Amino acid sequence: MTPAFLCLVFLSLTAIPAGATDDEAVTDGSLDVSEVIAIANEGISTRLEHGDIVPNRNRNADPCTARGCKWPKSGSYVRVPVTISSSYTREERNIIIRGLVSFHQSTCIRFVWRRSSDRNYLHFFSGTGCWSYLGRQSRGQPVSLRKNGCLYKDTVQHEVLHALGFHHEQVRSDRDTYVSILTQNIQPGKESNFVKVGTNNLGTPYDFDSVMHYSKFAFSKNGQPTIVSRSNPSLNFGQATEMSVNDIARVNTLYEC
Repeated sequence: MTPAFLCLVFLSLTAIPAGATDDEAVTDGSLDVSEVIAIANEGISTRLEHGDIVPNRNRNADPCTARGCKWPKSGSYVRVPVTISSSYTREERNIIIRGLVSFHQSTCIRFVWRRSSDRNYLHFFSGTGCWSYLGRQSRGQPVSLRKNGCLYKDTVQHEVLHALGFHHEQVRSDRDTYVSILTQNIQPGKESNFVKVGTNNLGTPYDFDSVMHYSKFAFSKNGQPTIVSRSNPSLNFGQATEMSVNDIARVNTLYEC
């Protein structure tokens, strides 16, 4: 691990205020990640696809990783420069930093503070809701994590995985083998959140435990399920509080860790 990587880890540890616990950064205990995102993004003017993805600049959506939106690897690591808005409090910044450092523990992704020579980087700011672009974009790439709505570990990981090039689990190319989409229960105008995408699934199984999977009641207009497991219709899912084993495996496969 280089000094640049250590810098982010060191700051993440030393900046945590006395008495803080990891539980403060994980979840509010009542909402899953899809509910957090849906509530935070309700009524915003930012154009979004699939609930929390900004349409990519000058390229199609996933799988853009085959056409240049992967972050470059140098040696053993994929270095992703970041900046974090000064509008966040110290405690709020620490929630984001904890989410970033969680990738260091199990992947070759290394988030580092942006240097003046870094043209491409992620900029975390308190925007209109919880959203990201899909994969690496050109120059400063915003990731919106609104205060009082998006600052949970699972939500940080979810939006960062989008920025690394990953789509929602329930729209992957083989999803019809594993889930049924009950269109009759979807809120009018939200149908686009369930459009299937031609994803590269990297040889990993469909994962109901993925932090990228929405809940079975996502965007429901009547309290009835919108997504149902084909093998077990009573299965509950979409409640991950952190990346699953398969989420981590996909990062490591895509980026050849």
